[in-house]
Amino acid sequence: MAAVHVRRMRNRNRRQRHLPRPRVFRDRLNPLESMDDNELFERYRFRRPTITFILNGIHHFLERETRRNFALSPVIQLLLFLRFVATGTHLSLVGDSLNVSESATGRACRDVCQAIITVFQHVISFPVGEKAIQVMEGFRRIAGFPNVLGCIDGTFVKIISPHENEADFVNRKGVHSLNIQMVCDPNFRVTSLCAKWPGSVHDSRIFRTSGLCQQFENGIHQGLLLGDSGYPCTKYLMTPYLSPADNCQGNLNRALCRTRVLIEQTFGILKRRFNCLHDGLRTTPEQSIKYVTSCVILHDIGINHNDIIINNNIEELAIADCTGCINMNPTFDGTAKRNDIARQFF
Repeated sequence: MAAVHVRRMRNRNRRQRHLPRPRVFRDRLNPLESMDDNELFERYRFRRPTITFILNGIHHFLERETRRNFALSPVIQLLLFLRFVATGTHLSLVGDSLNVSESATGRACRDVCQAIITVFQHVISFPVGEKAIQVMEGFRRIAGFPNVLGCIDGTFVKIISPHENEADFVNRKGVHSLNIQMVCDPNFRVTSLCAKWPGSVHDSRIFRTSGLCQQFENGIHQGLLLGDSGYPCTKYLMTPYLSPADNCQGNLNRALCRTRVLIEQTFGILKRRFNCLHDGLRTTPEQSIKYVTSCVILHDIGINHNDIIINNNIEELAIADCTGCINMNPTFDGTAKRNDIARQFF
């Protein structure tokens, strides 16, 4: 009898394990209706008008036919993504904030990320024409450096160890990362982005193979970029003197550093606003590139709508190293042009 009883209990437990788990529908409140602008900014890094602008641009990419009775609305999908990039935490915790499952949160983040890149990729644009003149004037007011169109540098964004070509993603600090090249204007707006390279690739190689470099080589842009000594000095990319020979060269170095610090401050603002770029991304390199690109696009949208982080002491975000430790061989044209600028303006 004991054996029969044990067999019956085992069969009953087996049947219970195979029963479908009942779906639980949890209430999902819309934070846009229950929070004020300051609360929204604290949690999602944007205020209501900017969130509404982004939603109006991408909502048709997020609305799809589904048989589900309780499908995620576009606004909830967007807020899940904004919460994810703002905190950089696990998807389960992001989903818990809006009563959404982990798997649904992951799908929403990927869909919103792709929609933002598709709709708003034009936001990242290098200045030309009248806009280029305004950018040059903005840089000139900072330190008197002439004809500057942007400051260029690279920054690391940590990722988890990839399954393929793992060694390529180990940077000089021994951490798996992407090396992200950006160019900024005087208002911390990113005007050029190259986010496809692993962390072991040097800044100079990223720029040399970029489309922006080809545009300068072809004479499309009439102006200068400012970089650190990790870049070669060319006729369109100015770097500091490693050993200034006179006061003019020393003054040029100081003006270049005061101007180029803007790109370091831009990195600080980006990583402060989107903590996922500071703490790292736990996704594949391909998806990490998309997340980085969408964060940069959102950063520019925030500046365009005056929806920015208010920091009265912006100098705290500066981490510039204007001396550098890599002596790239400058070209003759670049050296001659740098000497001419030093004599005329400094």
